[in-house]
Amino acid sequence: MEKNAKIYVAGHTGLVGSAFVRQLRAQGFENLVLRTHGELDLTRQADVEAFFAEEKPEYVIDAAALVGGIRANSQAPADFYYVNMAIQNNLIWTALRAGVKKFLFLGSACQYPRECPQPMREEQLLTGIPEPTNEGYALAKIGGCRLCSYIKRQYGADFISTIPANAYGIGDCFDPEKSHVIPALILKYHNAKLNGAPSVELWGTGAAMREFLFADDIADGGIFLLENYSGAETVNMGSGSELSIMELSQLIKRIVGYEGQIVCDPTKPDGMMRRMVDSSRIHGLGWHAKTDMETGLRKVYEWYLRQAGHPEG
Repeated sequence: MEKNAKIYVAGHTGLVGSAFVRQLRAQGFENLVLRTHGELDLTRQADVEAFFAEEKPEYVIDAAALVGGIRANSQAPADFYYVNMAIQNNLIWTALRAGVKKFLFLGSACQYPRECPQPMREEQLLTGIPEPTNEGYALAKIGGCRLCSYIKRQYGADFISTIPANAYGIGDCFDPEKSHVIPALILKYHNAKLNGAPSVELWGTGAAMREFLFADDIADGGIFLLENYSGAETVNMGSGSELSIMELSQLIKRIVGYEGQIVCDPTKPDGMMRRMVDSSRIHGLGWHAKTDMETGLRKVYEWYLRQAGHPEG
Protein backbone atom coordinates (compact mmCIF):
# COMPACT_ATOMS: atom_id res chain seq x y z
CA MET A 1 0.00 0.00 0.00
CA GLU A 2 1.17 3.52 -0.76
CA LYS A 3 1.78 5.61 2.36
CA ASN A 4 -0.71 8.21 1.14
CA ALA A 5 -3.38 5.61 0.27
CA LYS A 6 -6.88 6.42 1.53
CA ILE A 7 -7.73 3.69 4.05
CA TYR A 8 -11.11 3.24 5.72
CA VAL A 9 -10.99 1.40 9.05
CA ALA A 10 -14.50 0.25 9.89
CA GLY A 11 -14.97 -0.19 13.63
CA HIS A 12 -12.03 2.02 14.58
CA THR A 13 -13.29 2.62 18.13
CA GLY A 14 -13.30 -1.09 18.96
CA LEU A 15 -10.54 -3.31 20.32
CA VAL A 16 -9.10 -4.47 17.00
CA GLY A 17 -10.10 -1.43 14.96
CA SER A 18 -8.31 0.98 17.29
CA ALA A 19 -5.23 -1.23 17.11
CA PHE A 20 -5.30 -0.96 13.31
CA VAL A 21 -5.38 2.83 13.60
CA ARG A 22 -2.36 2.78 15.94
CA GLN A 23 -0.40 0.39 13.74
CA LEU A 24 -1.22 2.16 10.48
CA ARG A 25 -0.11 5.50 11.87
CA ALA A 26 3.02 3.93 13.38
CA GLN A 27 3.88 2.57 9.93
CA GLY A 28 3.41 5.94 8.23
CA PHE A 29 -0.16 5.66 6.91
CA GLU A 30 -1.88 8.94 7.76
CA ASN A 31 -4.70 9.22 5.20
CA LEU A 32 -7.23 7.33 7.31
CA VAL A 33 -11.00 7.61 7.00
CA LEU A 34 -12.78 7.02 10.32
CA ARG A 35 -16.45 7.13 11.33
CA THR A 36 -18.06 6.37 14.68
CA HIS A 37 -21.30 4.40 14.87
CA GLY A 38 -23.11 7.68 15.56
CA GLU A 39 -21.71 9.14 12.34
CA LEU A 40 -22.31 6.08 10.16
CA ASP A 41 -24.65 3.17 10.93
CA LEU A 42 -23.14 0.26 9.02
CA THR A 43 -26.37 -1.76 9.25
CA ARG A 44 -28.05 0.79 6.93
CA GLN A 45 -27.17 -0.04 3.33
CA ALA A 46 -28.12 3.36 1.88
CA ASP A 47 -25.92 5.15 4.43
CA VAL A 48 -22.96 2.89 3.63
CA GLU A 49 -23.41 3.47 -0.10
CA ALA A 50 -23.55 7.25 0.40
CA PHE A 51 -20.40 7.13 2.52
CA PHE A 52 -18.42 5.21 -0.13
CA ALA A 53 -19.66 7.53 -2.88
CA GLU A 54 -18.50 10.55 -0.89
CA GLU A 55 -15.18 9.33 0.54
CA LYS A 56 -14.04 6.85 -2.16
CA PRO A 57 -11.63 4.84 0.04
CA GLU A 58 -8.95 2.85 -1.78
CA TYR A 59 -8.52 0.22 0.95
CA VAL A 60 -11.02 -1.05 3.51
CA ILE A 61 -10.33 -2.87 6.77
CA ASP A 62 -13.49 -4.38 8.24
CA ALA A 63 -12.97 -4.60 12.00
CA ALA A 64 -16.58 -3.58 12.73
CA ALA A 65 -18.71 -6.11 14.60
CA LEU A 66 -21.13 -6.69 17.43
CA VAL A 67 -19.01 -8.72 19.86
CA GLY A 68 -19.36 -10.25 23.30
CA GLY A 69 -18.45 -13.16 25.54
CA ILE A 70 -20.23 -16.47 26.16
CA ARG A 71 -23.02 -14.87 28.20
CA ALA A 72 -23.86 -12.19 25.64
CA ASN A 73 -23.68 -14.60 22.69
CA SER A 74 -25.87 -17.15 24.46
CA GLN A 75 -28.52 -14.59 25.39
CA ALA A 76 -28.76 -12.75 22.06
CA PRO A 77 -27.91 -15.09 19.15
CA ALA A 78 -30.33 -13.33 16.79
CA ASP A 79 -28.65 -9.97 17.41
CA PHE A 80 -25.17 -11.37 16.90
CA TYR A 81 -26.20 -13.07 13.66
CA TYR A 82 -28.30 -10.31 12.09
CA VAL A 83 -26.25 -7.25 13.04
CA ASN A 84 -22.95 -8.79 11.96
CA MET A 85 -24.39 -10.10 8.70
CA ALA A 86 -25.83 -6.66 7.94
CA ILE A 87 -22.59 -4.83 8.70
CA GLN A 88 -20.31 -7.08 6.68
CA ASN A 89 -22.68 -7.55 3.72
CA ASN A 90 -23.15 -3.80 3.38
CA LEU A 91 -19.43 -3.11 3.60
CA ILE A 92 -18.21 -5.93 1.38
CA TRP A 93 -20.79 -5.52 -1.39
CA THR A 94 -20.61 -1.72 -1.44
CA ALA A 95 -16.80 -1.86 -1.52
CA LEU A 96 -16.98 -4.20 -4.52
CA ARG A 97 -19.35 -1.92 -6.38
CA ALA A 98 -17.25 1.12 -5.47
CA GLY A 99 -14.11 -0.49 -6.92
CA VAL A 100 -11.87 -0.41 -3.83
CA LYS A 101 -8.34 -1.69 -4.46
CA LYS A 102 -8.30 -4.13 -1.56
CA PHE A 103 -10.59 -5.27 1.24
CA LEU A 104 -9.60 -7.07 4.46
CA PHE A 105 -12.28 -8.88 6.46
CA LEU A 106 -11.63 -9.94 10.06
CA GLY A 107 -13.15 -13.31 10.96
CA SER A 108 -13.09 -15.22 14.25
CA ALA A 109 -11.67 -18.51 15.50
CA CYS A 110 -15.17 -19.47 16.67
CA GLN A 111 -16.02 -20.04 12.98
CA TYR A 112 -14.43 -23.47 13.22
CA PRO A 113 -16.51 -26.55 14.12
CA ARG A 114 -16.89 -27.39 17.80
CA GLU A 115 -15.30 -30.80 17.25
CA CYS A 116 -12.59 -29.52 14.93
CA PRO A 117 -9.17 -31.26 15.16
CA GLN A 118 -6.56 -29.02 16.80
CA PRO A 119 -4.83 -26.85 15.82
CA MET A 120 -7.50 -25.75 13.35
CA ARG A 121 -6.51 -25.52 9.70
CA GLU A 122 -8.18 -23.26 7.15
CA GLU A 123 -9.47 -26.18 5.08
CA GLN A 124 -11.46 -27.43 8.10
CA LEU A 125 -13.95 -24.56 7.88
CA LEU A 126 -17.51 -25.74 7.17
CA THR A 127 -16.72 -29.35 8.09
CA GLY A 128 -18.99 -29.28 11.16
CA ILE A 129 -21.24 -27.08 13.33
CA PRO A 130 -19.81 -24.29 15.54
CA GLU A 131 -19.88 -24.19 19.32
CA PRO A 132 -23.60 -23.63 20.21
CA THR A 133 -22.92 -20.83 22.72
CA ASN A 134 -21.74 -18.50 19.95
CA GLU A 135 -23.30 -20.06 16.86
CA GLY A 136 -25.04 -16.88 15.66
CA TYR A 137 -21.83 -14.86 15.68
CA ALA A 138 -19.85 -17.73 14.14
CA LEU A 139 -22.28 -18.21 11.25
CA ALA A 140 -22.15 -14.51 10.44
CA LYS A 141 -18.36 -14.51 10.41
CA ILE A 142 -18.30 -17.61 8.21
CA GLY A 143 -20.54 -15.73 5.79
CA GLY A 144 -18.15 -12.77 5.64
CA CYS A 145 -15.12 -14.91 4.91
CA ARG A 146 -16.94 -16.90 2.25
CA LEU A 147 -18.31 -13.77 0.57
CA CYS A 148 -14.79 -12.38 0.22
CA SER A 149 -13.66 -15.68 -1.25
CA TYR A 150 -16.58 -15.78 -3.70
CA ILE A 151 -15.90 -12.22 -4.81
CA LYS A 152 -12.25 -13.02 -5.44
CA ARG A 153 -13.22 -16.04 -7.54
CA GLN A 154 -16.15 -14.51 -9.42
CA TYR A 155 -15.01 -10.92 -9.91
CA GLY A 156 -11.25 -11.16 -9.43
CA ALA A 157 -11.37 -8.34 -6.86
CA ASP A 158 -8.66 -8.34 -4.20
CA PHE A 159 -10.89 -9.18 -1.23
CA ILE A 160 -9.14 -11.20 1.48
CA SER A 161 -10.00 -12.45 4.96
CA THR A 162 -8.17 -13.57 8.06
CA ILE A 163 -9.18 -15.54 11.16
CA PRO A 164 -7.28 -14.30 14.22
CA ALA A 165 -7.00 -16.19 17.48
CA ASN A 166 -8.95 -14.78 20.44
CA ALA A 167 -8.23 -11.05 20.56
CA TYR A 168 -7.32 -9.07 23.68
CA GLY A 169 -5.59 -5.76 24.20
CA ILE A 170 -5.75 -2.05 24.90
CA GLY A 171 -9.29 -0.75 24.54
CA ASP A 172 -10.95 -4.04 25.47
CA CYS A 173 -14.50 -4.07 26.83
CA PHE A 174 -14.70 -4.26 30.63
CA ASP A 175 -18.51 -4.40 30.87
CA PRO A 176 -19.25 -7.56 32.95
CA GLU A 177 -22.30 -8.30 30.77
CA LYS A 178 -20.40 -8.13 27.46
CA SER A 179 -16.71 -8.73 28.11
CA HIS A 180 -14.60 -11.62 26.89
CA VAL A 181 -12.63 -13.78 29.30
CA ILE A 182 -9.48 -11.63 29.74
CA PRO A 183 -11.12 -8.30 30.67
CA ALA A 184 -13.72 -10.21 32.69
CA LEU A 185 -10.99 -11.86 34.76
CA ILE A 186 -8.98 -8.66 35.14
CA LEU A 187 -12.10 -6.92 36.42
CA LYS A 188 -12.93 -9.77 38.80
CA TYR A 189 -9.45 -9.92 40.33
CA HIS A 190 -9.03 -6.17 40.49
CA ASN A 191 -12.36 -5.70 42.30
CA ALA A 192 -11.65 -8.69 44.58
CA LYS A 193 -8.29 -7.13 45.49
CA LEU A 194 -9.87 -3.76 46.27
CA ASN A 195 -12.66 -5.34 48.32
CA GLY A 196 -10.51 -7.90 50.12
CA ALA A 197 -12.66 -10.77 48.83
CA PRO A 198 -11.41 -14.20 49.93
CA SER A 199 -12.13 -15.88 46.58
CA VAL A 200 -13.04 -15.29 42.94
CA GLU A 201 -15.41 -17.48 40.95
CA LEU A 202 -14.14 -18.85 37.64
CA TRP A 203 -16.74 -19.99 35.11
CA GLY A 204 -16.34 -23.62 34.03
CA THR A 205 -13.69 -26.12 35.02
CA GLY A 206 -10.70 -24.00 34.02
CA ALA A 207 -9.48 -26.83 31.79
CA ALA A 208 -10.46 -25.30 28.44
CA MET A 209 -7.42 -24.39 26.34
CA ARG A 210 -7.22 -21.09 24.46
CA GLU A 211 -4.85 -19.22 22.19
CA PHE A 212 -4.86 -15.42 22.50
CA LEU A 213 -3.44 -12.75 20.21
CA PHE A 214 -2.66 -9.17 21.25
CA ALA A 215 -4.81 -6.74 19.22
CA ASP A 216 -1.81 -4.74 18.01
CA ASP A 217 -0.33 -7.98 16.66
CA ILE A 218 -3.61 -8.65 14.82
CA ALA A 219 -3.37 -5.20 13.25
CA ASP A 220 0.27 -5.72 12.35
CA GLY A 221 -0.61 -9.07 10.77
CA GLY A 222 -3.56 -7.57 8.93
CA ILE A 223 -1.42 -4.85 7.39
CA PHE A 224 1.12 -7.52 6.45
CA LEU A 225 -1.61 -9.48 4.62
CA LEU A 226 -2.83 -6.38 2.82
CA GLU A 227 0.69 -5.94 1.46
CA ASN A 228 1.64 -9.59 0.90
CA TYR A 229 -1.43 -11.78 0.27
CA SER A 230 -4.10 -11.87 -2.44
CA GLY A 231 -5.46 -15.42 -2.24
CA ALA A 232 -9.09 -16.51 -2.27
CA GLU A 233 -8.80 -18.59 0.90
CA THR A 234 -8.90 -17.17 4.40
CA VAL A 235 -5.68 -17.08 6.44
CA ASN A 236 -5.36 -17.98 10.12
CA MET A 237 -3.44 -15.63 12.40
CA GLY A 238 -2.31 -16.83 15.82
CA SER A 239 0.36 -16.46 18.48
CA GLY A 240 1.46 -20.09 18.16
CA SER A 241 1.02 -20.81 21.89
CA GLU A 242 -1.89 -21.69 24.15
CA LEU A 243 -2.76 -21.96 27.83
CA SER A 244 -5.66 -23.23 29.92
CA ILE A 245 -8.25 -20.86 31.35
CA MET A 246 -6.95 -21.79 34.79
CA GLU A 247 -3.37 -20.91 33.76
CA LEU A 248 -4.66 -17.64 32.30
CA SER A 249 -6.57 -16.97 35.52
CA GLN A 250 -3.49 -17.60 37.66
CA LEU A 251 -1.38 -15.33 35.45
CA ILE A 252 -3.90 -12.48 35.66
CA LYS A 253 -4.23 -13.02 39.41
CA ARG A 254 -0.46 -12.59 39.77
CA ILE A 255 -0.32 -9.50 37.53
CA VAL A 256 -3.18 -7.84 39.42
CA GLY A 257 -1.69 -8.78 42.77
CA TYR A 258 -4.74 -10.58 44.16
CA GLU A 259 -3.93 -13.07 46.93
CA GLY A 260 -7.25 -14.90 47.41
CA GLN A 261 -8.45 -18.23 46.07
CA ILE A 262 -9.77 -19.26 42.65
CA VAL A 263 -13.00 -21.26 42.88
CA CYS A 264 -14.24 -22.98 39.71
CA ASP A 265 -17.96 -23.30 38.99
CA PRO A 266 -18.29 -26.40 36.77
CA THR A 267 -22.02 -25.77 36.31
CA LYS A 268 -21.10 -22.86 34.00
CA PRO A 269 -20.07 -23.54 30.36
CA ASP A 270 -16.45 -23.98 29.30
CA GLY A 271 -17.19 -23.39 25.63
CA MET A 272 -14.95 -25.37 23.27
CA MET A 273 -12.44 -27.37 25.29
CA ARG A 274 -9.60 -26.39 22.96
CA ARG A 275 -9.33 -23.70 20.31
CA MET A 276 -6.07 -22.95 18.57
CA VAL A 277 -5.53 -21.94 14.96
CA ASP A 278 -2.85 -23.41 12.73
CA SER A 279 -0.82 -20.39 11.61
CA SER A 280 1.45 -22.26 9.20
CA ARG A 281 0.14 -20.33 6.18
CA ILE A 282 0.85 -16.84 7.52
CA HIS A 283 4.13 -17.99 9.07
CA GLY A 284 5.13 -19.27 5.65
CA LEU A 285 4.47 -15.80 4.25
CA GLY A 286 6.89 -14.37 6.80
CA TRP A 287 4.71 -12.98 9.62
CA HIS A 288 4.92 -13.91 13.32
CA ALA A 289 3.31 -12.40 16.43
CA LYS A 290 5.55 -10.12 18.50
CA THR A 291 3.83 -9.87 21.92
CA ASP A 292 4.08 -12.62 24.54
CA MET A 293 1.12 -13.27 26.82
CA GLU A 294 2.46 -11.76 30.04
CA THR A 295 3.67 -8.59 28.31
CA GLY A 296 0.30 -8.15 26.62
CA LEU A 297 -1.66 -8.73 29.82
CA ARG A 298 0.45 -6.23 31.73
CA LYS A 299 -0.19 -3.61 29.04
CA VAL A 300 -3.93 -4.25 29.23
CA TYR A 301 -4.01 -4.03 33.03
CA GLU A 302 -1.94 -0.84 33.03
CA TRP A 303 -4.34 0.66 30.49
CA TYR A 304 -7.33 -0.41 32.56
CA LEU A 305 -5.87 1.17 35.71
CA ARG A 306 -5.39 4.47 33.90
CA GLN A 307 -8.96 4.36 32.59
CA ALA A 308 -10.32 3.47 36.03
CA GLY A 309 -8.34 6.21 37.75
CA HIS A 310 -6.12 3.82 39.73
CA PRO A 311 -2.62 4.52 38.33
CA GLU A 312 -0.93 2.58 41.14
CA GLY A 313 -3.34 -0.38 41.07
